Amino acid sequence: MVQKMRKMKDSAIEWIGEIPEGWEVVKAKYLFAQRNEKGNSALVLLSPTQKYGVIPQSQLEGVVQVKENTDLRTFKTIHIGDFVISLRSFQGGFEFSNYEGVCSPAYQVLHATKDLSNDFFRYLFKSDGFISKINSLTVGIREGKNIQYWDFSNMLLALPPKEIQIRSAQYLNAKCTEIDTMLSKTRSSIEEYKKLKQAVITQAVTKGVRGEREMKDCGVEWAGLVPHHWGVAKIGSIGQTSSGATPLRSKESSFFDDATIRWVRTLDLNDGFVYDSSEKITELALASSACSIMPKGTVCVAMYGGAGTIGKCGLLMSDCATNQAVCSIVCNRKIVSPIFLLMQLLALKPYWMKYAVGTRKDPNISQDIVARMKILIPPLDEQKEITDYLDAKCAEIDKLIAKKEQLVKELESYKKSLIYEVVTGKREV
Repeated sequence: MVQKMRKMKDSAIEWIGEIPEGWEVVKAKYLFAQRNEKGNSALVLLSPTQKYGVIPQSQLEGVVQVKENTDLRTFKTIHIGDFVISLRSFQGGFEFSNYEGVCSPAYQVLHATKDLSNDFFRYLFKSDGFISKINSLTVGIREGKNIQYWDFSNMLLALPPKEIQIRSAQYLNAKCTEIDTMLSKTRSSIEEYKKLKQAVITQAVTKGVRGEREMKDCGVEWAGLVPHHWGVAKIGSIGQTSSGATPLRSKESSFFDDATIRWVRTLDLNDGFVYDSSEKITELALASSACSIMPKGTVCVAMYGGAGTIGKCGLLMSDCATNQAVCSIVCNRKIVSPIFLLMQLLALKPYWMKYAVGTRKDPNISQDIVARMKILIPPLDEQKEITDYLDAKCAEIDKLIAKKEQLVKELESYKKSLIYEVVTGKREV
């Protein structure tokens, strides 16, 4: 039997377009209101995540409850089913709470004033169209945008009948669970391939690719036993190390407008070849920072940024300036190719944090620590053999990773599209 086509009507909401007949268009303030109840010390401190919920702060930072001496007069109460949003930086939709608790005044707390399906609006408030629209209503500076209740209250929302809200939410719960399961498996597969790549690199740069032979303890912690004729050297002895400087303490437009000079920061280091940078600077910025241009073929190491960043490395594929958090290494003739040094740095990456100094929240390594780090020096002909071998093996693994990453993008795109179609009535469920 052919399903009868639903009649649609114009919603007068730009980001939604047409909606089914029978759906209403309502201002948000008639469905949701601010919650400004004061907190108390018996309630758990909560914090929004960037996904679909508000979770206890204890799961993030080890804080179970608000400290007894905390001034709670400005804290806000959150009830189960409330929506929470950051006032300081709107980054990804309203968060939904499954807990009773309190939050800091940096968050806005909203609750439904009508008989609604919170699950339905949980998806609507996470849809790309809604996020784009509310972002367009806020004002702010370069560092982030601020949002207030009135930014949201006069927005027009599409309101389906309650039974459709429930059915749509149940459908999305089931479908999104399926997609999330696939995403989880795919991401796990990517991580396994990355571990395999790390193991292949470590094996090749510490044992070589010539098969079994006499080995020795080289005294290098991360390397273990190595071929007996290999040497050991400090990074400072096989290349010139230097660290860049930053002009970005200033927000001068003349430092950035029409800029063409690549300015590599730690976030640009991808444990591979660096072809471009996320930031460009001008000649004036370069001169003001006392920063030098590093030549193509320079190997870079991240010195700041914590456990997830320190030790990340990259090989510059063009001339670039670097900031103060990046240590640059220009190799000498003891290294057949900067690619070989890059592979050594990838092998020792898990060990950098052992040498980090500074506070727990702000660890770093220095240019001096990089210069004193020991690496292995096989004969030049073996270095080339290892480099050629890893070029081929890593290319195979990278190709598999790229396919998995493309699948992740497609699944994420499909999920976003599905949510949008359901919460705007384009897809009947």
